[in-house]
Amino acid sequence: MLQLPHQPLQVAAVPPQRAPAREDQAGPWHSEAVCRRDEAGLFFAPSKEPTAARLSREESAKRVCARCPVMVECREHALMQPEPYGVWGGLTAAERRVALARRRRRDVELKTSGATDRIAG
Repeated sequence: MLQLPHQPLQVAAVPPQRAPAREDQAGPWHSEAVCRRDEAGLFFAPSKEPTAARLSREESAKRVCARCPVMVECREHALMQPEPYGVWGGLTAAERRVALARRRRRDVELKTSGATDRIAG
């Protein structure tokens, strides 16, 4: 039997994950994310994905998000970054754009009504 010299096992470098915008004192919110145990392909679209397949995949991802204990933190992270791709905190990229537009509109309305109250008062 031929014996080969022992070579140390080489481990491929894993690219670092994108860090969240904030970390709680108990540790980063994403360490508790349910999606860490699922395939990333569920949360991010492959190129040239057909619409029906995309909608089905996004619904599956949202079901994972719905049972996640850090869904709100994940969603806020995705809105504050803003994350341009994937399902984060139960929202697709398109849904996050709508949510951000609503927040901007609400902020403008609040500023406008606050200025009007000061002038009238």
